[in-house]
Amino acid sequence: MLSMLLMLAAQAAAAPAQQPPLAAATPQPAAEQRWPTRDGDFTIKDFRFASGETLAALRLHYTTLGEPHRNARGEIDNAVMVLHGTGGSGRQFLVPQFADELYGPGQPLDIRRYWIILPDGIGHGKSSKPSDGLRMRFPRYDYADMVEAQYRLVREGLGIRRMRLIMGTSMGCMHGLMWGGTHPDFARALMPLGCEPVPIAGLNRMWRQLLIDGIKADPAWAGGAYKTQPLQGLRTAQTALFIAGAAPLNLQAQFPDRDRAAAFARDRVARALPQLDANDLIYQVDASRTYDPWPRIGAITAPLVWINSADDFINPRNFDYPVKAVQQMKNARFRLIPETADTHGHGTHTWAVNWKADLADLLTRTATQAE
Repeated sequence: MLSMLLMLAAQAAAAPAQQPPLAAATPQPAAEQRWPTRDGDFTIKDFRFASGETLAALRLHYTTLGEPHRNARGEIDNAVMVLHGTGGSGRQFLVPQFADELYGPGQPLDIRRYWIILPDGIGHGKSSKPSDGLRMRFPRYDYADMVEAQYRLVREGLGIRRMRLIMGTSMGCMHGLMWGGTHPDFARALMPLGCEPVPIAGLNRMWRQLLIDGIKADPAWAGGAYKTQPLQGLRTAQTALFIAGAAPLNLQAQFPDRDRAAAFARDRVARALPQLDANDLIYQVDASRTYDPWPRIGAITAPLVWINSADDFINPRNFDYPVKAVQQMKNARFRLIPETADTHGHGTHTWAVNWKADLADLLTRTATQAE
């Protein structure tokens, strides 16, 4: 489930300054710098990947808002981690449709009350990735590696014994389910947004595989040793991302004119290309290959609210997997956001207005939960 293709593709071109990135694998433009943020790096020595490969120094970058609060035992009790989608970074959660709905005074994640942690996953943002120099010799990471690195960041790097909340969008949604099954007592609450609890197969795997094949089929890719980016392969990849993240009702309402519709799609793909790295993108899309939280879904005991959207191409409304999954959990709720001309396909997960009331309710219900 890719997180970033959707939003721009689902909005009118008339307001580009307020729009988040176009594609799941399209880097975020700079967000408005009105939120007081701090950035940091945590290095894990000799990190061993599930593949058996190791990296002498794995760098994890993160952004924070707010301040840590310590309880009577001296333990941090207000940490909230928000996990991004494929191709994203922690700073994507500073875009107005997310941040302006959540971080302000009296809002669900008021930064005067919560310490917000926005990590860049392995292979993303300013964390270690293939384009740092190893290219296709970079360890072939998967979601289990990404979750393990997140755990070590917050536990060893930031000294957190228990999270107040872990939430995530798209890939981050899948990571959240893995967190719940792997570390059942580590978070007081979970909020996955925009994913399924089963392996990436069917059409979801097919379009991902075709995206990867499109890059590798470009002679300029040169087995990953390219001197300049393989633009034809990247154009094929970005086109697939655009379609996967699109919202039919929204785009029809915004672009009823044929020529404007064609121009918008071409423009968004063209804008993304200079920001992409082919090897990074291959790794990012392929990292889902081993994802399968289903065997441990019943181990999730933290109160959980799960939100998908009905116009999501990547997570179709016909799938009953989330409903079946929450039935196996101790304290879980699932809600499907109805499709309208104002929803944003897969990207609805980043438009907090659609689910902020669910988040507020989850935080209220878990406020008195024992530390």
